Amino acid sequence: MNRRDFSALLPLLAAASALAPEAEGQAPAAPAAASPQQPATPTQLPTLVSGRYPQIEPANPHPVPRMSKRFLMGMLPDNIRLEAHFTRLAPGCPPEAIGTHKHTEIWLIHEGTARLMTAGVTRDLVAGDMGVCIAGDQHTVYNASQTEPASYFVITVGPPE
Repeated sequence: MNRRDFSALLPLLAAASALAPEAEGQAPAAPAAASPQQPATPTQLPTLVSGRYPQIEPANPHPVPRMSKRFLMGMLPDNIRLEAHFTRLAPGCPPEAIGTHKHTEIWLIHEGTARLMTAGVTRDLVAGDMGVCIAGDQHTVYNASQTEPASYFVITVGPPE
């Protein structure tokens, strides 16, 4: 399976993981510790196993008004990096910096309206919508509302970074 095939399966993976029972007798690998100054390298990332991944308090939490909780970050077979986290943006939260990555990002909007810019095109995503940014495209995401929170679940998949 190549990265393109795997990326096409991610929405199904996200939905199925919410329905899957906890794997008995399997403890998920603990995420590698990383500091803001020295991020985890691919050799430090754990190999992911099938099972349950509860929310983990972030190693370097974002200051309010942006708060993220990581579920997992590690390596899949064939040297594919996978990360999943949930982010909540307070009303009026400033945009994150415009950036590019070697991985593809998928956002599933949980509440509110998130404004997503990908490859120069800005779109408003509401609860239930999904946005995708293909690896290499510039992107940013922020809360479109000055009065209501916005939150989303993110899955990133791609090569080790």
